[in-house]
Amino acid sequence: MSDDTSSAHAFAKLLAVVTELRARCPWDREQKLADTPRNLIEEAYEVADAIARGNPPDVAEELGDLMAQCLFAGVILAEGSEFDIATGIRNAAEKLIRRHPHIYGDTHAETVERVLENWDRIKQDERASKEPNGAESLAHVGRGLPATMRAEKLGEKARRAGMDWANLREVLAKVREELDEIEQALDRNDTVGAAEELGDLMLAVANAPRFIGKDAEQTLRAACDKFVARFDEVARIAASRGLDLKKMMPSEIDGLWNEAKAATRATGPALKQ
Repeated sequence: MSDDTSSAHAFAKLLAVVTELRARCPWDREQKLADTPRNLIEEAYEVADAIARGNPPDVAEELGDLMAQCLFAGVILAEGSEFDIATGIRNAAEKLIRRHPHIYGDTHAETVERVLENWDRIKQDERASKEPNGAESLAHVGRGLPATMRAEKLGEKARRAGMDWANLREVLAKVREELDEIEQALDRNDTVGAAEELGDLMLAVANAPRFIGKDAEQTLRAACDKFVARFDEVARIAASRGLDLKKMMPSEIDGLWNEAKAATRATGPALKQ
């Protein structure tokens, strides 16, 4: 059996299982289309986590779970509209063909940047055909994404439109500017203004990693993992010495943190971030 035939058979089996569960399982029968986003998002993040951990078996498993959730949403969609999974798959294939004219047409694109420029232009043309009176805008970019990922995507789109910082140092200068504005708002007891400036700061920081070829989401995930490792080490050290973190002075906790920092750096490359 060829790889294509095997994949098609596996896809058909999964669709058959999802469809049968929708018909026969009490829990599946109760679900509405509005109930599906939570599981879709959760499974997508589990795929991302498996990829970040570099674990192919887990990636394959989580991709399967995500596909099952996509098919489940498609089955429910078909019950209440004229759209079904086949429509979605056909549309996705046609969209990919349309947006890759350098593969399926006579357009030339020798660089990644040129591919992205063509992609954006075609998307703009598609949007203009739906909204002929609408001006070019970033309003639709990443609306459904978590804020950090949306901020990065907005920055990438703005860059391709010709507006961006020149390098990471310019981003850091913007970060320092926003920090000053936050402190000025606090000096005025303006918490609303401080929150607004904090948002501007976070937007700038979310765009910083791409200037050194990194991804904002994965960069923050790595920082979270590092924090977890160091916090757990602080808790372990405190417990071994009979200390209660809640009763310790900040300076004492800082001392434990520095110990934990040194210890986790020595445990292996996975924590050297």
